[in-house]
Amino acid sequence: MHGPDPENKHPMDGFPQICFIKNTIQNPNIIVGDYTYYDDPEDSENFECNVLYHFPFIGDKLIIGKFCAIARGVTFIMNGANHKMSGISTYPFQIFGSGWESATPGPGDLPYKGDTIIGNDVWIGYDTLIMPGVTVGNGAIISSRSVVVADVPAYTIVGGNPAKPIKQRFSSEAIAMLESIAWWDWSVDKITRHLHIIVSADVDALRECTANI
Repeated sequence: MHGPDPENKHPMDGFPQICFIKNTIQNPNIIVGDYTYYDDPEDSENFECNVLYHFPFIGDKLIIGKFCAIARGVTFIMNGANHKMSGISTYPFQIFGSGWESATPGPGDLPYKGDTIIGNDVWIGYDTLIMPGVTVGNGAIISSRSVVVADVPAYTIVGGNPAKPIKQRFSSEAIAMLESIAWWDWSVDKITRHLHIIVSADVDALRECTANI
């Protein structure tokens, strides 16, 4: 056995609410790594409906790493949701034309936060909302119904509205080691052989695995 097939949309037989979403994404500005799954009993294949205001003319990307677990209702707000805030009114008059296009914002008038980046081995809880331009580090955990408005450090648990750090999962030294090991980039054979260590809390033992092919 060498793990599930990452090209299989529904890797759990008879359980379609789990989907490896790399296989269902159509938008070229959404990039998802192997084994990242979305859990939704209603429509697990339609993860893209949770990525809002993602207009192609803006060009921002949603990048999600490998081995992420994304719960039902997780929503990503992209930069297309932003309105001009420097004037008296924030109303987008220009989108309706009919003479109002004269109010079209100029270059740089609309807030732009950049790409939204989710690292590897991130667990995002039910109904979480992630705002534009946020970076979530490897191994982070975001608790249910959090509103993430700022970057989340690697291997940190956050929660609340706005989401705040609750605790680091490991010491700073151990986190630095885990970042350098990057087990998610190993071959699937190597991951399978060392799975019992990957799911343990023994960072030193995982480091020893790096010497093995």
